[in-house]
Amino acid sequence: MTVTVPSAVPPTVLREARVPEGGMYEGARTLRRLPDGWQERPYRHLELVPQGCTIGAEVRGVDLSRPLDPALREELNRALLEWKVLFFRAQHLTSAQQRDFARNWGELETNPLLARGSSEDVVRFDKGGEATPTFENVWHADVTFRERPALGAVLQLREVPPFGGDTMWADMAAAYDNLPQDVKDRIDGATAVHDFIPGFARFYGPERLAPYQDEFPPVEHPVVRTHPETGRRLLFVNTSFTTRITGMEREESDRLLRYLFQQAHVPEYQVRFRWQPGDVAFWDNRATQHYAVNDYGSHRRVAERVAIAGDRPF
Repeated sequence: MTVTVPSAVPPTVLREARVPEGGMYEGARTLRRLPDGWQERPYRHLELVPQGCTIGAEVRGVDLSRPLDPALREELNRALLEWKVLFFRAQHLTSAQQRDFARNWGELETNPLLARGSSEDVVRFDKGGEATPTFENVWHADVTFRERPALGAVLQLREVPPFGGDTMWADMAAAYDNLPQDVKDRIDGATAVHDFIPGFARFYGPERLAPYQDEFPPVEHPVVRTHPETGRRLLFVNTSFTTRITGMEREESDRLLRYLFQQAHVPEYQVRFRWQPGDVAFWDNRATQHYAVNDYGSHRRVAERVAIAGDRPF
């Protein structure tokens, strides 16, 4: 009698499918809007309509043209800390009213490198037609090249194109929360150099920038800053102004910064706002990055911004 022995089944082998190291990853992310131990309370002087999971809320029932009483100011500040960017529809503020609102959060700062509006502390962005498309299509936080970067900014759209021209914001607390632990270990306690020249050299020549080199020398800030009001840990490097991580070889610094810059691109950390004339956005520059989308062709887009002076990151 002949016995047939079944042959062994060969193992299934897949071809190698290696992806480059240091890139983004797939899968679920931790989306934590509030700091640990934060006590949520109801809002009594305004209505909030969330626009994203961790970032962005529309505020209703508030007229920004009128002075803020202390209770309303407290609730707006709490909303800013909890949502990081606030939207107010159809406010149609004068430049003076926009400045008065911003002053509830501190002194205003000027920026000699940007076009001036009705006063030194009002910046005007007038785009479209023959205008040079500046300061758009890049994720950044404002003026991190200063020793004390802006606390926040109040932006109003005066004229809106028929399509496009949205602005996006990214939650840099969520960006830090989701970094791999080995990356956190590398950057916690590290500092990085910030310089105004990379962000502005894309649009201005040396003759325009050279006079400001002494006024704005390179500065160092923590790669991970701590929010002075919430205590949240925040990723604090950006494409426009961060040039290198202190103490690292250039190649290693460039590779790590490219990876950190990518974090703002994660959709789960973002909110996107479609403007209408007279709308106002108020954002926490310490906790966010933003991106003005230049997708409106030759149409005109006119915005005015007031920035609030901040503190030294730690």
